[in-house]
Amino acid sequence: MSTAGYPSVYVVDTHASRPPVPPRLSQKGRRGGGVQNLLILLVSLALCGMAIEACFIYRLYQPAKTEISASSSRQIAGQDDTSTTEIPSLVIPPSKPVAHLTDGLDAVHGKTIMAWSAEAVPLLHEMDYRNMSLIIQKEGYYYVYSKVSFFDTDYFSHSIHRNTELYAGKSIPLLLSKQNEKPKRRSRYNSYLGGVFHLTKNDAIYVEVSNTANVVKHKPIENVFGAYMI
Repeated sequence: MSTAGYPSVYVVDTHASRPPVPPRLSQKGRRGGGVQNLLILLVSLALCGMAIEACFIYRLYQPAKTEISASSSRQIAGQDDTSTTEIPSLVIPPSKPVAHLTDGLDAVHGKTIMAWSAEAVPLLHEMDYRNMSLIIQKEGYYYVYSKVSFFDTDYFSHSIHRNTELYAGKSIPLLLSKQNEKPKRRSRYNSYLGGVFHLTKNDAIYVEVSNTANVVKHKPIENVFGAYMI
């Protein structure tokens, strides 16, 4: 009650606005936040993986560097450490029988049968060389060849022959080249023979000329003889 004796009057404003309610996060907003968290997690895992991989690579190459440093130290100190060094071979071994022979000063020819050098490191793979002949070890088709250089002469013949157990006691001519007329304006000539033949195991093939005294022996590459399986 007021001091004047009148009752107190209270006014209620029914149109007053209520305090605002904070907006709710939409489903799309919550979804975007989850994707962002997932991306952050994946990036963190990727960075961890890269760091671990870098550590492995560093530890992998660290011994090699240490070994190189030690080797360099030994070389500086005057120590030659070649005993542990292995040089890889660049020569590919043949996959089939092959032979290539050359002439040389150590080759002693017969009167008509040509011999071949052992000092020239002949190529022999699955084939043998005995008694001035190549010995076949595996049956098959072979390309047989020979090249001979000879001096100026009235007559010169160059041939490849085969001895086989199928025809014992007989020599079978495989290839033949002849020079019947005296050549002019040149002091030396070349004769080349080559062909494919079926050869059996233990066959012997050799080169024969009319006279080995007319054969040029200045360089090993001037006279060659070989065969290889095809």
